[in-house]
Amino acid sequence: MDGNRRDFLKYSIAPLVVPATAFGANDRPSYGLIGAGGRGRYVSQTFQKLGAECVAIAEVYQPNTQAALKDAPQAKTYVDYKELLAQPGIDFVVVGTPDHQHCPNLLDSIAAGKDVYLEKPMSHSLEESKRMIAAVRKAKKIVQIGMQRRSAPMIHKAKKLVDEGILGRVSLVKPMWNWNVSRALNNTPLPGKLDWEQFCGKKKVNFEPMKFRSWRYFWAFSGGNMTDQGTHLMDVTQWFTNDSQGPLSAISYGQAQKNTGSEVPDVFTAVFEFPKHMAVWTLNYCSSYQDNWSITFQGDKGTMYLDESGFKVYKEPWREQANRTPIIDEAAGVPLEAHVQNFLDCIKSRQEPNCPVEIGASAVSGPHLANIAFKRGRQAKMSEHA
Repeated sequence: MDGNRRDFLKYSIAPLVVPATAFGANDRPSYGLIGAGGRGRYVSQTFQKLGAECVAIAEVYQPNTQAALKDAPQAKTYVDYKELLAQPGIDFVVVGTPDHQHCPNLLDSIAAGKDVYLEKPMSHSLEESKRMIAAVRKAKKIVQIGMQRRSAPMIHKAKKLVDEGILGRVSLVKPMWNWNVSRALNNTPLPGKLDWEQFCGKKKVNFEPMKFRSWRYFWAFSGGNMTDQGTHLMDVTQWFTNDSQGPLSAISYGQAQKNTGSEVPDVFTAVFEFPKHMAVWTLNYCSSYQDNWSITFQGDKGTMYLDESGFKVYKEPWREQANRTPIIDEAAGVPLEAHVQNFLDCIKSRQEPNCPVEIGASAVSGPHLANIAFKRGRQAKMSEHA
């Protein structure tokens, strides 16, 4: 793990690749979609918008397949994704499956000679991350992890300001995610046909409809909310503080308050120890106060508040009334298109994409560690798992 971590630094400071124009009508790359749930279809729509053609769909749940065919009516359909990988004429694959399938999907795809756009979180465990990095580097394929902040000009501008010292020494980072979406899990019968064994893969889990509908809330299939949205937050935290090797330790506490039936908390706090700063996280899916994500970087010269709509920078000391007005107020979003376009550019140029597997592994390593701490009820140290 230590050798891979050293590589994280090399990739985390790579310059942003400016998106080129979309593929032309006579130069359209063809791809297969593995996992056609809501997120998979959304990402697939973006690829088609930018000129790529979806020619195959692999999905275990028939209603999802039918929904995906509305955007790609000529695509061939499969239940087993390995059959999709055998289809001739596929240039790359887009993987939008649940977390537990990311590692086998990626390994099988690159073994089949495909480049891969893989949704985050990259892996379901620290051990999987190591295997995935080794396989990608051996195969020399282009793999982009779906962490779109890595291709957002607004985020790069904020990062440059931090590098230039506008905040001074950063001692505390406070990532947060608020959504009022939590509710009791739905365990009523599923409409439509589902291949549960294909969904589970190598996992042996008794079927309940809610385990498919809400797979993110079961440890067999995901790392919960910590590795889901938390991976985005960890990536930006580590990137901006130049701590891409990941936290030294973590503690985590949480509760399942409204998502009755879930194994995963919908309200939690985690504290991460880094060599030069602390990061204190909160995630609350039971309240929409300060809705969506935000990250606050507190330094001895200033504070940056970063969220979906842009960022603000405030001078120290905060207690002075004049410093309550931001000295920088940048309004911009985080479009998915730039990240998808970067991948499309890279499969043509064979250059490294903005979010390679080393960054994906680094970003999810801390959340994995926090989940270990949560399950054990005590502090977890990275040195014990490297």
